[in-house]
Amino acid sequence: MVGLVPATIFFASGAARADDAGAKLFETCRACHTLDPAVKGMAGPNLSGLLRRRIAGDKEFDYSPVLRQVAVTGAVWTRERLEIFLSDPEAMFPAMWMSSKPMRDPAERKALADFLADPKSR
Repeated sequence: MVGLVPATIFFASGAARADDAGAKLFETCRACHTLDPAVKGMAGPNLSGLLRRRIAGDKEFDYSPVLRQVAVTGAVWTRERLEIFLSDPEAMFPAMWMSSKPMRDPAERKALADFLADPKSR
């Protein structure tokens, strides 16, 4: 029976959800953003329910002019847009107030997008 304990621990840790990578990547975002819909007043917009939401759609946040211009078009966040944004935010929205390094690794972009897309991952 004792021999089963290490196997159980191995399988539990080996079955770590794919969104664990996304959660770890999101840690750097937490300085400015939250995923809790009840939290207001962060340095960046609330990212709860981001996908299918209008770009610059957090009514509580004062977006940069470039994002306010995009908001009037009615464009919404999709998985594809999110991954493009994560690859180089400044290229997608020049003069945006957020400073963030581009995520060059497609696997990291996918992991973070998966995490942001799935409310159950939190």
